[in-house]
Amino acid sequence: MTERSAQPATQRTPTRTGSERSTADDTAVRPPLRQRIQAKVANVTDEHRANAEPESKRAAKKASGPAKPPRRARLRLTRIDPWSVMKTAFLLSIAFGVVTVVSVIMVWSVLGAANVWDSINQTIQDSIGGNETANFDIENYIGTSRVVGFTMLVAAVDVILLTAIATLGAFLYNMAAALLGGIEVTLAEDNA
Repeated sequence: MTERSAQPATQRTPTRTGSERSTADDTAVRPPLRQRIQAKVANVTDEHRANAEPESKRAAKKASGPAKPPRRARLRLTRIDPWSVMKTAFLLSIAFGVVTVVSVIMVWSVLGAANVWDSINQTIQDSIGGNETANFDIENYIGTSRVVGFTMLVAAVDVILLTAIATLGAFLYNMAAALLGGIEVTLAEDNA
């Protein structure tokens, strides 16, 4: 107990602060805090400049450091909420119905502007002939109002059917996923 305290002061190793350490010591020398912060700020500034200029892909890669492999995650889709499927399918089927009606109206107006109906009337009058076809007009049978009305009816039926089929599909998927475990999906992080 008294042996250690009796050692002369010259045999004790002096303690040194970080600035007094020399390269002869076995300990690693860290740069001062100020230099480390300046290096980090310079790196962040270079990365910001590289990202601000999209044509400089090499500078962006250089500033970001070595490329890391993309992270991957394997996920399993085990349940689909039928209520959210029904809402989404209803919205998309309404959009599909509106697009159908608008496209039919556009096609019908282009056909009318191109005098297709007059050409059909003339062809029928020339091929059949006689007084019965003198007053024949194809637009009495397939006029714009009839075609648009029929298209709206088909669009309304499509909205109901597509919504019901999508919801039924969600229920069927949930039952199949309960038995088999669902669909497995692998997601990867994009490095670009």
